[in-house]
Amino acid sequence: MARIRILFESGEPEQIVEFNPADAPFQHDGQPGSILDVLLGHRIHLEHACGGNCACTTCHVIVKQGHDKLSEASEQEEDLLDRAPGLTPTSRLGCQAVVEDAGAEIVILVPRYTINQVSESRGE
Repeated sequence: MARIRILFESGEPEQIVEFNPADAPFQHDGQPGSILDVLLGHRIHLEHACGGNCACTTCHVIVKQGHDKLSEASEQEEDLLDRAPGLTPTSRLGCQAVVEDAGAEIVILVPRYTINQVSESRGE
């Protein structure tokens, strides 16, 4: 079983999800087996304004451990990440970072702030 430990910069209590990557997809947003897919399928909210289509940065996460157990970032993902607030060398879009190892131990930090252009354009 793979495991994702989710830390929240906002101070919410950490959560842990254990899952079998072979059971993906768990939800309908993001790449099957992606961090977003896994979290949503286990009822953990992760902002994703574009529906997990690699068109925004609202699902930005910082991978603290297990970066090498995830799929490689595409050029499109890397271009979008350049716009993410709080970008780090281990930043990923949750909708694109697919857990590829059934025994993976991954730790992510969900940043406090994201740029949600949909919400900003509505004045929310």
